[in-house]
Amino acid sequence: MYLIGNGKLFTRDESRPYIENGGVVTEGNRIIAVGTFAEMKEKYPQAEFVDAHGQLMMPAFINAHTHIYSGLARGLSINGYNPTNFYEILDGMWWKLDRELTLEDTKASAYATYLECIRNGVTTVFDHHASYKEIPGSLFVIADCAKEMGVRSCLCYEVSDRDGEAKCEEAIRENADFIKHCKENPDPMLAAMFGMHALFTLSDKTFEKCVKANDGRTGYHIHICEGLNDVVDSRDKYHMLPVERLEKWGILGEKTILGHCIHVTEPEMDKIAATNTMVVNNPESNMGNAVGCSPILKMFEKGILLGMGTDAYTHDMLESLKVALTIQRHNAGMPNVAWNEVTTMLFRNNAKIAAQYFDVPLGVIKEGAAADIIVMDYLPFTPISGDNLDGHMIFGMNGRQCRTTMANGRLLYRDREFVDIDEERLSAKIKATAAKLWSRVNP
Repeated sequence: MYLIGNGKLFTRDESRPYIENGGVVTEGNRIIAVGTFAEMKEKYPQAEFVDAHGQLMMPAFINAHTHIYSGLARGLSINGYNPTNFYEILDGMWWKLDRELTLEDTKASAYATYLECIRNGVTTVFDHHASYKEIPGSLFVIADCAKEMGVRSCLCYEVSDRDGEAKCEEAIRENADFIKHCKENPDPMLAAMFGMHALFTLSDKTFEKCVKANDGRTGYHIHICEGLNDVVDSRDKYHMLPVERLEKWGILGEKTILGHCIHVTEPEMDKIAATNTMVVNNPESNMGNAVGCSPILKMFEKGILLGMGTDAYTHDMLESLKVALTIQRHNAGMPNVAWNEVTTMLFRNNAKIAAQYFDVPLGVIKEGAAADIIVMDYLPFTPISGDNLDGHMIFGMNGRQCRTTMANGRLLYRDREFVDIDEERLSAKIKATAAKLWSRVNP
């Protein structure tokens, strides 16, 4: 049992959003009591005290779309890589990298990603994995790392035709095997989706195989309309819009995540909304890849459940929040739009997306919710309360201000020190693995 207290408590619970000097008591993997620090200390004297040091206490973050396979790419410069369009970015950087990833590399990438997540107060991730050098067992390797590190994870493998039929079959089988594993071995910290890459890398034959292998057991996690490639390919080869292709194969639905959705039309948005399909925006990645600005304002009007991810561009959800706001305002030419939309995406909708795959309430501090709590170092010069927290987060805070991270009732990071995680040993192993990987990428 823990008592996290002596700080400003922001709960994201509409019934009691802010407690000036709050306390949260956890037992097992759940929150069992919320109140003032004095009340909680008196009622639960036996609880181990975790001091917030007068700082901010809040629900941990959820990342609704990321890529563990890019965990060892930071700083990598590939010989001859000078992309001029989206396809060249994929083929020259990311596909070149994942074609070299062994299971050892995947494991190191997972460790690197989870360390960064914990440092940034992220305790739940939806990952979309690719490692075409060594596919079988890759999701299971990530799952083992997730369990060891204590980060809640929904995993899938990126099916694509890009490396031939044999590799495509392996990717389909990896999804199917992992989905079966999760069904037969329920774990509240682990879930499975069926992953697919962009539509322009997927034939109808592959769609048919994926739908058969999934057999309705879970939702799909798929990139769509990130670049114009999907639009052109769907129009020229199949004589339909990208979302219509998904509709044809039964991919849409309340448990499916569509990543990016930049070049979608209003009729496509209507289909997404009508099927309660989820969409995840990744603003920094979209800007970095120069593929455009997602029409999130229009998608909100349509009633689409729209969440926020990072596409692994960062592990700092507050960084994504800031960029999501600024790109929408820049794109609209209006300085008074998108505030409610982007804060809703991160702080409300990501929790709703997670609720499709994890039974325990996330993204909120209240009795019965998951004990996913962070403490952020932030002492502003201006007043702060439940009414203006989002403004402080957008203009004054970043993920690395996280000083304490608890996930599922387990302390992972306390006063900027990892708990029961040998950071030094892991870092050394990650660095050694990365060096070998880079030598293969640039022989």
